[in-house]
Amino acid sequence: MTKNFLTRAATFAAGLLLSTVALANEGGNLQQSGVDLNDKASLQRGAALFMNYCGGCHSLKYMRYARIGEDLGLSEDDVMANLNFSGGKIGDHVISAMTPAMGVAAFGKAPPDLSLIARVRGSDWIYTYLKSFYVDEGRPVGWNNTLFANASMPNPLWELQGVQQPVYGKKTEAGELPVEGFTVSQPGSQSPEQFDRTVRDITAFLEYVGEPAALKRQNVGVWAVLFLVFFAFVAWLLKQEYWRDVH
Repeated sequence: MTKNFLTRAATFAAGLLLSTVALANEGGNLQQSGVDLNDKASLQRGAALFMNYCGGCHSLKYMRYARIGEDLGLSEDDVMANLNFSGGKIGDHVISAMTPAMGVAAFGKAPPDLSLIARVRGSDWIYTYLKSFYVDEGRPVGWNNTLFANASMPNPLWELQGVQQPVYGKKTEAGELPVEGFTVSQPGSQSPEQFDRTVRDITAFLEYVGEPAALKRQNVGVWAVLFLVFFAFVAWLLKQEYWRDVH
């Protein structure tokens, strides 16, 4: 038993170390997204923002327009007018108009589907990633990202955020110049506070897409607990009835 415990502890420690190293290699220091799946207005804004700024390249192939409308309290007319730009029907999956071949031609690789990005990366990662783009004229796309270095995509939200220029630190032993911060060379249409909310809304929507059942889980959990309490009360009454003659 002791040997098995030590083996499991060593495995856990090794996994934790590898996760820490991987996070460090991708920039680490994630910002807290602060998303709230109970804020339906945030999810609605996030859906509209995603479709307008991200949906041209990225699909949500495991989601249907009808499901989004039902979960977020939107009518079919609202969904078709404000979220569906692909020409699909209300019951279709959310598929980008950009084909893989078009993506390869434009960015060197096809933009990935983002249905499960929140489950794979986490909401804090998405939030930090969307805020970490900066101008890098040495790259074909003209942009880079401090969290995900050499990303193949430009900053989709630059008009809102503004153009960030990197502030470099001291050169490392490997001859690299780490980015330690940003300066804004061209202001965007939103203030920093407004842009934070924009990114939070998009992040919340992607977290919802990764697990739509999360919106209903809390309500179902409350009813499940109430049922168990009621069942325990009935069981107690039944026990009292059976043991009455024994006493």
